[in-house]
This record gives sequence, structure tokens and C-alpha cells, in this order.
Amino acid sequence: MADDRLLQALDYILNYSDESSIEVLAEAVVRRRRNISVFGAIGGMPDPQKMAKELTEKINAGIGGGIDGMRKSIRKMIIKIVRENAPELTDSQIDELCQAWLPDPGIQKKEALPRDLLLSMIEQFVSFSRGSMQKSVDENMRKEMGAWPERYWKAFPPVVRRLITDLLKDKISEKDFKTKIVIALDA
Repeated sequence: MADDRLLQALDYILNYSDESSIEVLAEAVVRRRRNISVFGAIGGMPDPQKMAKELTEKINAGIGGGIDGMRKSIRKMIIKIVRENAPELTDSQIDELCQAWLPDPGIQKKEALPRDLLLSMIEQFVSFSRGSMQKSVDENMRKEMGAWPERYWKAFPPVVRRLITDLLKDKISEKDFKTKIVIALDA
């Protein structure tokens, strides 16, 4: 049996509509067909109430997963955003950024070296790397600490390593290097 609304619409179109009403109805039919073709591919017209309910369920499930679940979700978002905007970064660099932006409470952060000590270490490392360090100073440091350049390099924060690399490759001037080092250590 036909739907009563359909019968009423057909009755109106066939018996009561004039030229302007037929134009309005024709436009409505075109619009309805377009909506069906667009939204039919995704399962029908969007239902705001259903969408809100699904979103609420997802949020509640996320909260139910606790802080760890939220941390994992945020980490995945960070990785996705970084990969989209900086595809040249390696996995280890992305992990380093994630750890800096979203520290894992289970991983103990190594204690930062005092600023003055770090400045002295940077100066010694750069001097050694440029070949301007006196041989006797290098020998004494190796007697006391062993492979001190490698130990220093590992102790430097990533930003300091990048700045040293840029200086040694002549990508930045000595003046810019000193300014950026001071800013990096004060951050």
C-alpha cells in the first residue's frame, strides 16, 4: 500500500499545482536526488543526534581507558601530525619529539647538567672539533674521562647537538651560535 504522504503529494501535484509550484517541486526533487546520491554513499543522511551519541560513547570509552589510553591517543595524533608536516624526520627523531612534548612518567628524565658546566663543555667540544684545542688539554681530558668527545656529545641536549652541527658545517655564524646556545640553555 502506498504511503499517505506520497498520495497527498501526488494529489497536490496532479490536481492543484500551478507553474510556479511545479518549478519549486522540480527543484526539490533535484535537491533530494543530489542528497541521496551524496549521502547514500555514506549510509544515508547525517543524523546529528546519532553522531552526538557515537561521539559521546567514544569519549566515554577513552576516559574509561584511563590516562594511559588518552596518552596513547595523543601520542598517535602527535606522530600523525609530525609525519604529515615533517616527513623527512626519522622514527627516532619523532620519538624524541614525542618524549619532549608528552613525557612518559615511567621514564626518568635524566638530570640536567648545570648551565655553566654545559657552556664549558660546549666550548671545549667545539674547540676540539675545529682543531683549535691544545693537544695537551685533549690528552689530559682523555686521561681523566676517556673518550670525552663522545661522552660530551651524548650528554648534550638534542637542540645543542643540532646547533653544534650547524656551526661546524658553517650553516650558522659563531655569533648566531652563541646567541642560540644561550637561548636554548635558558629555555
